[in-house]
Amino acid sequence: MLIVMSDTTQLIKDRLEVADFLKQYLELKPAGKNYKALCPFHKEKTPSFMVSPERQSWHCFGCSQGGDVIKFLMLYENLEFYDALKILAEKTGVEIKSSGNRDFKARNSLYEILNEAKDFYKNNLWQSRQVLDYVKERGLNEETVKEFELGSAPDGSDILVRHLLKKGYSIRDIDQVGLAFKTERGTYWDRFRARLMFPIHNHFGKTVAFTGRIFPGNENPNVGKYVNSPETPLFQKSKILYGFHKTKNDIRQTGLAVLVEGQMDFLMLWQDGVKNAVATSGTALTQEHLKVLRRLTDELVLSFDADEAGQAATERMIDLAGANDFSVKLLIIPEAGNMKDPADVVKSKPGLTKLLVKDAKSAMEYYFHKYISNLPIDLKLKKQNIRTVLLKIKNLSSHIDQNHWLKELANIVKIDEKILLEEMNSLTAPVQAVGQEKRSPNALVEDLSRRDLIAQRLLGVMLYKNNFGFLENHLPYFPEKYLNICQSFVKSKEGMAGDVGQLMDAISLRFSFENQNIESVKLESEIPMLFKELKIEYLKEKRQVISELIRQLESGGNEPKLKEALREFDIVSKELYSIE
Repeated sequence: MLIVMSDTTQLIKDRLEVADFLKQYLELKPAGKNYKALCPFHKEKTPSFMVSPERQSWHCFGCSQGGDVIKFLMLYENLEFYDALKILAEKTGVEIKSSGNRDFKARNSLYEILNEAKDFYKNNLWQSRQVLDYVKERGLNEETVKEFELGSAPDGSDILVRHLLKKGYSIRDIDQVGLAFKTERGTYWDRFRARLMFPIHNHFGKTVAFTGRIFPGNENPNVGKYVNSPETPLFQKSKILYGFHKTKNDIRQTGLAVLVEGQMDFLMLWQDGVKNAVATSGTALTQEHLKVLRRLTDELVLSFDADEAGQAATERMIDLAGANDFSVKLLIIPEAGNMKDPADVVKSKPGLTKLLVKDAKSAMEYYFHKYISNLPIDLKLKKQNIRTVLLKIKNLSSHIDQNHWLKELANIVKIDEKILLEEMNSLTAPVQAVGQEKRSPNALVEDLSRRDLIAQRLLGVMLYKNNFGFLENHLPYFPEKYLNICQSFVKSKEGMAGDVGQLMDAISLRFSFENQNIESVKLESEIPMLFKELKIEYLKEKRQVISELIRQLESGGNEPKLKEALREFDIVSKELYSIE
C-alpha cells in the first residue's frame, strides 16, 4: 500500500514522544504539565525553551523558534526535511521508500551513489600496494584507515563514472553529487583522479562528499594538492565538520572540542587517543560550525598551521569563537624536531598530543605574547599594538572576561585601566555573535491590544485546564486572528495544523512558561473573569468604531445613517455599563 508523504510524516510523529526524544539532546526539567530547558539554538542563562507532551510541540520564547520533533532535528543537526524524516523513520520503524514521493526517492538515490563511490574507492585502496605504502608513510595505521573508510581514486579519466553507470545510476545524479564534471567535448570525467580519498560524513554518518589528496609524484602546479566536492543538495561545507559523527559523544562528555585544519591532522589525533576532535575540511570556521559545537560544549582548543596564513586564520577563528562566548585555547606545537602540525607531533612523539591539549594556552595569552610582550618604542606602533589587543578584548562576549583581561593589560603596559577602557569603548569590534541575525516577527510578542492579550490568556487557561465550556457562545468577542483557533476547538479539540496549530502550540507553551507556579484552582477561576474582560474589550473597541463613524456622519449630512449609528452607540454603551 502506498503511503502519501503527509501520512508518513504524521505516522512518524505519532510514534515519537516529543519529551522523550528531546531528552536525548537537552536536560528537561518539569514545568507544570510541561517541561523547560535551556534553548540549544541561542545562548541563554534562564530556560525559555518549553516542551509540551500533550501538544507534541516545543517553542523557545527567547529566539522564537518552535515546532515538532522533525523541526527540532532539522535545526539541531543542520538537516534538510527529507534527511531528518529518514532518520526519524529509521528510529520508529516507518517505511518511507514506498511513499511514492519523487523528491524523497531522488534524494535517497543521491545518498546511494555516494555510498557506492565510497565503497569503490575503499576497494581500490586495498588493491594498491603503492597507496597503502603512502598511507603507512603518513603515519596512519590500518585500524584508522578502516574506521574512517579511506579510499583511493584510480588514475583514469572516467573509471568511477563508468562503474556507477553500470550500477544503473544516471549521469545527471552522478554529476549532481559532485563526482563527475562535463568536459568541453560533452563527455563526463571523474572529478577525483589519482588521489587518496577521505569520505566526508554528515553528522549522522551518511557520506555526503569527499576530499581527495593528490598522490606524491602526481603533483602539478595547475592542480590543487587537495580537491573537495563542490556544494550539492547533500553537502554544504559551512555546516559540516569532518569527524563530528564519530566524536560528538566524546565532545559532549569531555566538554571540550579540539579543532584542527584538515583530515590528516584529525585522523592522527584520533589515532593518538584524542577522540574529541573535529576538522574544518579545508574551509574557514563558520557561524554554522559554531552552532553545531555550541550544543555540546563552550570550550575550544584550536590547532592550525604556524605560518603567516595559518596565524591569520587562527586569529579570525579565535575572534569569531570569542564573540560567541566560547572559551578558546591554542594547542602549541613544540618548536623542536621540525614539527609543524598535530600530524607531525603524533608521528614523531606518540602520546604527546594529549598533553599538548591539556596544556593549551589561553587565546588571550597568545595575543598578549604576540602583540604586547615586546612593545615597540615608537609611540604610533605601540598604540597600534595596544589597540589590536583592546579590540580582541572588546570582542569577547562576557563582560567578566573583558574586565579580567583589561586588568591584565593595564598591569603589563602600565596604563591606567580607566584610560584603556575609554580607548576600548571608542573602537569598533568587527565580529558578531551567532544568533544576532535579524529575527522574524513573533506573533506572540509583537504589539498587542489588551483584547489580544486577554484572548491569549483565555486560550492558554482553557488549554491548560482542558476546559472549553462557553467557548462557542463567546466566539464573536475574540479578535479575528484567533477565530480559526476557536472554531477548530468548537469542531474538534485535535487535528489543528499549519499556522493555526503553530500559533496554538505557542500560546499553550507561553502560558505554561509564564504560569509555572500558579495553583490549578486559581487558573480555573480565571475563565469566567477572562470571558467577561474579553467581552468588555470587544464592546469598547466596537463603541470606538461607532464613535468614529458618528463623527464622519455628522459632517456628511446622512441623517438616517447617523440616527442608526447613534442608536447602536447607545445600545453598546448600555451593555458595556451593565457588565462593568
